[in-house]
Amino acid sequence: MADPSSYRPKPGQIPDSPGVYKFRDEHRRVIYVGKAKSLRQRLASYFQDLAGLHPRTRTMVTTAASVEWTVVSTEVEALQLEYSWIKEFDPRFNVKYRDDKSYPYLAVTMNEEFPRVQVMRGHKRKGVRYFGPYGHAWAIRDTVDLLLRVFPVRTCSAGVFKNAARTGRPCLLGYIGKCSAPCVGRVSAEEHRDLAEEFCDFMAGRTGTYIRRIEQQMTDAAEEMEYERAARLRDDIEALKKAMEKNAVVLADATDADLMAVAEDELEAAVQIFHVRGGRVRGQRGWVTDKVEAVTTGDLVEHALQQLYGEETGDSVPKEVLVPALPDPVEPVQEWLTERRGSNVSLRIPQRGDKKALMETVQRNALQALGLHKTKRASDLTTRSRALEEIAGALDLDSAPLRIECYDISHLQGDDVVASMVVFEDGLQRKSEYRRFQIKGFEGQDDVRSMHEVITRRFRRYLAEKERTGEWTDGENASSDGTSRDGASADGTSTESAPLGNAALEGDTTGNAFTEEDGRPKRFAYPPQLVVVDGGQPQVAAAKRALDELGIDDIAVCGLAKRLEEVWLPHEDDPVVLPRTSEGLYLLQRVRDEAHRFAITYQRTKRAKRFKASPLDEVPGLGETRKQALIKHFGSVKKLRSATIDQICEVPGIGRKTAEAVAVALAQAAPAAPAVNTATGEIMEDEEVGAPADTGSPEEPVSAGASHERRGQET
Repeated sequence: MADPSSYRPKPGQIPDSPGVYKFRDEHRRVIYVGKAKSLRQRLASYFQDLAGLHPRTRTMVTTAASVEWTVVSTEVEALQLEYSWIKEFDPRFNVKYRDDKSYPYLAVTMNEEFPRVQVMRGHKRKGVRYFGPYGHAWAIRDTVDLLLRVFPVRTCSAGVFKNAARTGRPCLLGYIGKCSAPCVGRVSAEEHRDLAEEFCDFMAGRTGTYIRRIEQQMTDAAEEMEYERAARLRDDIEALKKAMEKNAVVLADATDADLMAVAEDELEAAVQIFHVRGGRVRGQRGWVTDKVEAVTTGDLVEHALQQLYGEETGDSVPKEVLVPALPDPVEPVQEWLTERRGSNVSLRIPQRGDKKALMETVQRNALQALGLHKTKRASDLTTRSRALEEIAGALDLDSAPLRIECYDISHLQGDDVVASMVVFEDGLQRKSEYRRFQIKGFEGQDDVRSMHEVITRRFRRYLAEKERTGEWTDGENASSDGTSRDGASADGTSTESAPLGNAALEGDTTGNAFTEEDGRPKRFAYPPQLVVVDGGQPQVAAAKRALDELGIDDIAVCGLAKRLEEVWLPHEDDPVVLPRTSEGLYLLQRVRDEAHRFAITYQRTKRAKRFKASPLDEVPGLGETRKQALIKHFGSVKKLRSATIDQICEVPGIGRKTAEAVAVALAQAAPAAPAVNTATGEIMEDEEVGAPADTGSPEEPVSAGASHERRGQET
């Protein structure tokens, strides 16, 4: 626990102007971001007597080890910068709203040649028109099913669309009149886009025009005695009215507004938002947050507005935002909303009439959401705390392990050996900090040696970051195992440079390391209080030995053996047996199982790539398109192998130099054994690029020496 006076800025050092400030902990990770009209006054409030601070603020300032600030010109700039930093650094002490679900939207992909109507979740994409959010996906599908009678817009996927265009036959919706079938040319791209525009206009609330137009068409058809057409138009009108009834009119003046209500107690707060467009409720969403800082209702409203409109522009920000309390001061927030919309936005508290009545409805939803959330989460908060305390007691730790890292090794009979590292903070998954490794220090099956390698590489990187940032000051540059602390092994080869590999986050090939300017430890700069390994005494001993060799003695190590769920500690002959009903054991099992899942997923991915490998992959400069062209021309890899260089040159795009390289690669590759259809006994040729031609199954039983039982085959 740090003393705030140890990092308090000197008097007169803090400017008396608007700005944004960051508190960092001892590992340089940003833990709190705030804005202020006067940086001097605001920061001074944090360095008063600790007894006078709010308990959560006191925890924050004693966790922090430094404070820094950035001066801006206006309060609006401070609001924008605060939002950007909270989004970038994800500070643990800031209010962060969590969606209680991933809300579905009705989306129209106007960025495609033939726009498609579909259900979408997640981040909004450029060029897509969104309506909602809705409480349930089935509500969207019901509405779309009604509207397709009048606006037969495409709803099929790209694969179905291409297949219909290739065969010249539309899907079922095309036959029953609920799709205009642009795939087979029944309408042009321009006509189909006009239909999509009309669909969007109707969903945006401009309903009267279309209903009056169809009613006139129905009347004209009846006068011309085209009764079947008139009946179809009548049914279309009924479908439109039924779709409109799903969103009852709540504000008679066709208002476009968002109404926000907040329900809160001392620990948590729930926010509910109703999106009203054209006087009708078009969507609803809700958030819940832990109140990790001392905030007022106005502060909660301000944070919710930042999250709601931080990525929105134009009409996505309504003309009117109704809230239960105004931020203090309100002018910067209102000016920021006006900038996001591009025109004036009214931010106010409803006082009377229909809007106040609707706000009461939103408030009841917020209260219900908070009650439901507390029913689900109250026990979880208590349980997680109890689990961490039980682990600390069982392992004789000085304090609860707020950050736990777990490691697992996975392979198939010694091939494609990989490892995983998963992170739990405060008993919850921290997926952004998961890592995966390839074992390259040796070949074969040796879980103990693999564990030693992984722990060594992970914490060597940690020491390198400590040294680079000035936290590690003993002056040594080499660890006791003969490897330097910059991530390179003694023979000069890098152990951390593989793109997917040696220490890369899944999907991350950048290799960027933690930097002092970036408060988030992207790699290995933040140490755990507890390292858990999936295994028994040998794996625990290997992990402990790796830490000892690096000179790290302040991180606890334990292992969880799968067979009897025993907890093993270093240098102990007998395991620690936690009760089966122990919350601590349950948390360790969750951590271990998550590490296993992450490891085996990576191992399967690597194995699948290996079995799909082809001799053509070794030809430099030969891309996927030209490989497919070669196979299409010759029919199979076997026939390509027997072709001459001149015959290979006949393939479009293949020059003589490339043809020679292909011939050499196929000649050097050992011919694969023929694959046999076990049902008919027929010998099959390798027809596809990269198809494995051997007869052995890639999933063979693990030998008796395997350290774990993983579906009978994998570890």
